[in-house]
Amino acid sequence: MPGDRSISVVIVGAGIGGIAAAIELRRHGFDDVTVLERGSRLGGTWHYNDYPGCACDVPSHLYSFSYAQRRDWSRLCSPQQEILRYLTSVARQHKVDGLVVYGADVTSCEWDGGWTVSCADGRAWKADALLIATGQLHQPAVPAIPGQFEGRSFHSSRWDHSFDLRGRRVAVIGTGASAVQFVPRVAEQVERLYVFQRSGNWFWPRRNRPYPGWLRALMKRVPAVQAVRREWMYRYIETLTLMIRHPRTCGLIGRAWSTAFMRYQLRDPDVRRRAWPDYTFGCKRILFSSHYLPALQRPNVELVTDPIARFEPGGIVTTDGVVHEVDCVISGTGFKSTSFMLPMRVVGEGGRALSDEWVDGPHAHLGMCVPGFPSLFLVYGPNTNTSGGSIIAYEEAQVAYIRQALSAMRARGAAAIDVRPEVEAATDREVQSRFAGTAWTKCDSWYRHDSGRIVTNWPGYMDEYVRRVRVLDPNEFEFEFAVPAAPKLEDDD
Repeated sequence: MPGDRSISVVIVGAGIGGIAAAIELRRHGFDDVTVLERGSRLGGTWHYNDYPGCACDVPSHLYSFSYAQRRDWSRLCSPQQEILRYLTSVARQHKVDGLVVYGADVTSCEWDGGWTVSCADGRAWKADALLIATGQLHQPAVPAIPGQFEGRSFHSSRWDHSFDLRGRRVAVIGTGASAVQFVPRVAEQVERLYVFQRSGNWFWPRRNRPYPGWLRALMKRVPAVQAVRREWMYRYIETLTLMIRHPRTCGLIGRAWSTAFMRYQLRDPDVRRRAWPDYTFGCKRILFSSHYLPALQRPNVELVTDPIARFEPGGIVTTDGVVHEVDCVISGTGFKSTSFMLPMRVVGEGGRALSDEWVDGPHAHLGMCVPGFPSLFLVYGPNTNTSGGSIIAYEEAQVAYIRQALSAMRARGAAAIDVRPEVEAATDREVQSRFAGTAWTKCDSWYRHDSGRIVTNWPGYMDEYVRRVRVLDPNEFEFEFAVPAAPKLEDDD
């Protein structure tokens, strides 16, 4: 019977998306599931990013699975270790932690009637379907600066905890979301801190204090409190997308709030001038912190806005000729967000490489399916990032959609499922057209590919995306069937 056919699935990545996919598939009778993880434990970005002050900037009752709600979070936006413990417990509770193969650094995925997934150490897995859940923020972006620095250096996502920063002279390159969290902590320890900024940021406040005991008790004992808070925050946070989509109207409200907050915090006029953003509110990621801007005004901290010219053995030289002597350089320069899983080699039908297909920027049907790459699905793929909401809401919706695709393939007894090229092309045109007039188009950011296309973010609302992918339309796909082997004829001789 077609519906009895077993489908083997390999998932690359044991972060939030990979865990969500494994849970969804196992819930619906897909028993042959393997999760390949290059790290030593699950958790993805919450395993690798353990810098001082690391926390989520989305409230935890929203940044969590809808089916695995906790009512004992320590604060509104939980720190890294608490999130990592949560993800580990969810994987264990749903019995998918045993599906993970650690130390499996996938280097290539090739289609030949099925997927062959190969790792750097020579191991390989065969699968009928492949889910790549490496996401957008997993490959550190290290700036290409000429010269050679002889001190200690590391990227914030690979923090060197063996190096004692106390009493040191430290340089931080980059002022994005990660730096905003660790700079205040580092500033408290070091003798001198130089913060090298390419462009300023728009800020909204976030103190993120621990919950008082009475509120923790209320949330724990009255389930409706958590449910109401989650629903309210879900709706409230969509207003940020509203402001980004309408920069000349609603966006002015967000900018006014940010301006008032930043002017209040930046009392030093010189630091205020240098830290102030010069682009439209919402074009780049809006940052949440009530501690970063005050840290820039500490007596041991200097905000440097002159571009970096080169490294020298003892420090950093800026284009104005000033040498900033330091013992350590920390790169808070984010990730190669537009590369997705590349440079992993992914080869589809007819030897087509995904890197060639994406030469003008990554694209996929609803962020998940690329024509010519049968039974390949992306989790947190192109144009599925959120500027304010919870990526977990997107990923839950995606894995349910992917499960429907595999169920449709199984029900028909098909060997593969592939999105129709005209369907993917139409959705890509629609997505790109919706960026017109929004704040996202008003500057260069990590949302853009070198081609100019915005390839990371969804142009609409979180709730809209969830509705869009709720039900899979089989007519948007082609089903491929295995050709039966020809019967062997007996030799008459």
